[in-house]
Amino acid sequence: MSNKPHKKFSLEKRVESFKYALNGLKIVFIEEHNARIHLIVSLIVIACGFIFHISTVEWIIICFAIGLVISMEIINSAIENLSDFVSPEHHKLIKKVKDLSAAAVLVCTISSVVIGILIFLPKIAHLFGL
Repeated sequence: MSNKPHKKFSLEKRVESFKYALNGLKIVFIEEHNARIHLIVSLIVIACGFIFHISTVEWIIICFAIGLVISMEIINSAIENLSDFVSPEHHKLIKKVKDLSAAAVLVCTISSVVIGILIFLPKIAHLFGL
């Protein structure tokens, strides 16, 4: 059980927390090069989805993959920023934490690329009569 006092629901506080989240998105896309690459690739994939008329299930899978990669990039950025704050000097354990966090993004990205190949390669092959 939490020691926090029970607070009444506040629409104003919910809107405020939404603004914080949007600010986080702004920060990640302004400050993180990889996040911008993920965003550009995501926009290309979305355009391909419209061009190739992918199914609803394929859209769900693509949206999930995009959301997962961008979410992991945000978490990775948060971990890196916190690590740099806690230990500005090089530290073996902080490097390990950052490497593990980056590995999580890499795994999600590789999985998303595989998903993209599985969805779009047959459509591209069909387009070229293969």
